[in-house]
Amino acid sequence: MLDRYVDGSVERMSPEAPVAVLRAEGERSMAGGAANVARNIAALGGQAILIGLVGLDEDGAALSSALRTDPGIEAHLIEDAARPTTTKTRFVAGRQQLLRVDHEKSTPANRPMEQALIAAVQSVLSRVHLVILSDYAKGVVTDRVIAGVAAAAKAAGKIVIADPKSRDFRRYHGVDLLTPNRHEAAVAAGIACGNEAEAVMTGTHLVEQTGIPSLLITRGEQGMTLMRKGRAPLHLPADAREVFDVSGAGDTVIASLGLALAAGLEMDIAARFANLCGGIVVGKVGTALVHPADVTGALHARAIGISSNAKIMTLPQALGQVEHWRATGARVGFTNGCFDLIHPGHVTLLAKSRAACDRLIVGLNSDASVRRLKGADRPVQDEQMRATVLAALASVDMVVIFEEDTPLKLIEALRPDLLVKGADYRLDQVVGGDVVQAYGGKVLLIDLVAGHSTTATIQRLGRNQ
Repeated sequence: MLDRYVDGSVERMSPEAPVAVLRAEGERSMAGGAANVARNIAALGGQAILIGLVGLDEDGAALSSALRTDPGIEAHLIEDAARPTTTKTRFVAGRQQLLRVDHEKSTPANRPMEQALIAAVQSVLSRVHLVILSDYAKGVVTDRVIAGVAAAAKAAGKIVIADPKSRDFRRYHGVDLLTPNRHEAAVAAGIACGNEAEAVMTGTHLVEQTGIPSLLITRGEQGMTLMRKGRAPLHLPADAREVFDVSGAGDTVIASLGLALAAGLEMDIAARFANLCGGIVVGKVGTALVHPADVTGALHARAIGISSNAKIMTLPQALGQVEHWRATGARVGFTNGCFDLIHPGHVTLLAKSRAACDRLIVGLNSDASVRRLKGADRPVQDEQMRATVLAALASVDMVVIFEEDTPLKLIEALRPDLLVKGADYRLDQVVGGDVVQAYGGKVLLIDLVAGHSTTATIQRLGRNQ
């Protein structure tokens, strides 16, 4: 399906009805639905072959075009003249979704389309490790398609997992693993699924009723429960930071779970990986993706005993986060540096910077950038280690690594309300200061703590060897 967003601002309420009037300021589109599962696989470094139906229309062409730009996705989109491309149009003001309009036809695909889908899957089975059935109840994943794909995959020795949208899980017979959320599981079983005990009762009933050997029930803020026939239940606590948006979280879970299983991980380890990725994605704005840097950042953070909040972000991820902060009225600050060996001077600078704003972004020089600026023997710690230490500080809300010698591109993209540097700089020497002041932002120079220097520390260490 195609996800379209109409972004704008609300300036008044309509006199004709108690609704907000949206002033449209831009429009964007991205691949959604099963295509978002493929995008999540590709974002994590996997290769996805996407098979599905689109209409003979402009939205179908737009979806095909969007997918062609992702080298991790090989799309086989079958055109069905009898249905439009499923399109969800969301009208959004800041971070608030005001309205969603769906353009779709959810009647079951006809027999030729079903056969075409099954044949497309059969044609690529020799090149894949696992099959994901992403059911959105739009008439594509029919009983015949499920049975045909499951039989073909079993004959080829491939695992099949499915994200169910049907009330009757028996139609997924032949699938190895289902990933329902707690509401879907409760409806299918006719049993409440509110706590761990109820999740076990629900999962046990569904495994016995359907013959499907495994279920991973996602339970929101309560985590996940993995049920396997003949095995004890595995409860995984929620691995999420502050929840900003749950859009697409189910896509991330099944994509990361499938990728882990395809890589040969045991199901309990794969479930833990999916739980980690699901926790990361709900901390982002919109239908977001999880990248390897998100995972390594969260694992580094967990290893040193701090919150798993994925503060370490790429620039595209940072832009979405900053959009959310601004929508909630937060004043965003920015500072930068190499931060090779964190010392009291750094800690004081960051604490004072954070005190002057609501959210603080730290631009961190990459290893290559540090070498160009400081010499071949620097940095002492690599960029991931430096970023992890910074992210552990309560004064730091986000870390973005940049490759250039200066953070000018970051500043131009993020447009902070406040730019902070040490008072050893003059105002006219602050990189990006003129940019920030030109759009109404401010530059703040903070007095440094005397007697602290990374270079001096390294020199003392050298003398003491």
